[in-house]
Amino acid sequence: MKTVLSLITLSWILVACSTSPGQDSQQSNSLSETEQQFLDNLKSLCGQSFEGRETYTKDGRDSWADKRMVIFFTVCESDEVHIPFHIDDDTSRTWMFINDHGSLRFRHDHRHPDGTPEDLTLYGGYSDGTGTPFRQSFPADQYTDNLLDDELDRVWNVILSDDLSTMTYELGYLGEIVFRAEFDLSNPL
Repeated sequence: MKTVLSLITLSWILVACSTSPGQDSQQSNSLSETEQQFLDNLKSLCGQSFEGRETYTKDGRDSWADKRMVIFFTVCESDEVHIPFHIDDDTSRTWMFINDHGSLRFRHDHRHPDGTPEDLTLYGGYSDGTGTPFRQSFPADQYTDNLLDDELDRVWNVILSDDLSTMTYELGYLGEIVFRAEFDLSNPL
């Protein structure tokens, strides 16, 4: 009798253990509601491109004020959005917003003209959890800190106006904005 009870108990434990990881992995693969709404707002722009301009650069940094900036919403899948970002003829940059196992990750994919990755690529960070459907902040992750090997405490802010008429990209160092570009979403190219 003891053996039968032990086998039944062991069976229940095995069943419980075998179903928990599937349930946990499903739950852990879902973004927070605001992160998903933010990703959905980006996806609503799929297939369109928009012109932008630099609106701020901290003194001492290279300025792109005289350059043409265009973003293209090209990949809009259920769990990611890719936005190539062209500055004049430089087509090396793509912003990637990815559901990475239930966390919204922002990456900068930099490629050479032949499509091979540059040495400094895929840097970025995960949403800090304080965002809204229209604004997310992405502090640099450990990969980025290791890759860029500095102590600037980078943070990227991506901000959509409530009416989806503008998109703003900001880069901060040590708690201070050092670059800002704004894109006019009301006037697709």
